[in-house]
Amino acid sequence: MKILHLDSSILGDASASRVLSAALVEELRSRYPDATVTARDLVAAPIAHLDGPIAGGFRQPGTVTSDAGLRAEHTLSDTLVSELLASDVIVLGAPMYNFSVPSQLKAWLDRIAQPGRTFRYTETGPVGLAGDKAVLVASTRGGMYSSGPAGSMDHQESYLSAFFGFIGIKRVSFVRAELLTKGAELRSTSMRQALDAVPAAVTGLLTREGA
Repeated sequence: MKILHLDSSILGDASASRVLSAALVEELRSRYPDATVTARDLVAAPIAHLDGPIAGGFRQPGTVTSDAGLRAEHTLSDTLVSELLASDVIVLGAPMYNFSVPSQLKAWLDRIAQPGRTFRYTETGPVGLAGDKAVLVASTRGGMYSSGPAGSMDHQESYLSAFFGFIGIKRVSFVRAELLTKGAELRSTSMRQALDAVPAAVTGLLTREGA
């Protein structure tokens, strides 16, 4: 098994999503001792946001530039999408920031949405090319968005499900901790419940994998 592990929280050691994503990777490795892990910290090593020249590297394959910096960005785009395509499982630490995902994570998503690599357009609509992979998302929120009146403002988990579905990855699961800014007791309870849910989330992944 090849695991791609990405974190996007800006909070470092205080990050709840980093704790959960690490627990997911640890659980996977306990079940797959020979698994390899490729890790990217999208905050410690940020990816430049997409612009026209960078996008030209994969939207117009074969684009040649004399700009060394831009060539490096094109190489990075190829590396990022190759890491995704080579993986079996993506473990993603994705906190909710302002009702959506961190901009650091959005920059990575923009780089891997590559025509001809992860999707293609057809006469009947887009077709995902990323293959039969699975995504395990460590989702953290300061408030309550999985139910209640704030649910309509969830553009985090819904966006990730839609994005990965677009590139052909249908197996997307969430291990979720909410109410993290609503006091120490609620935070502790939510994190304990989320960590307790990790084994079942991985078991569910394996069951669906074998289906």
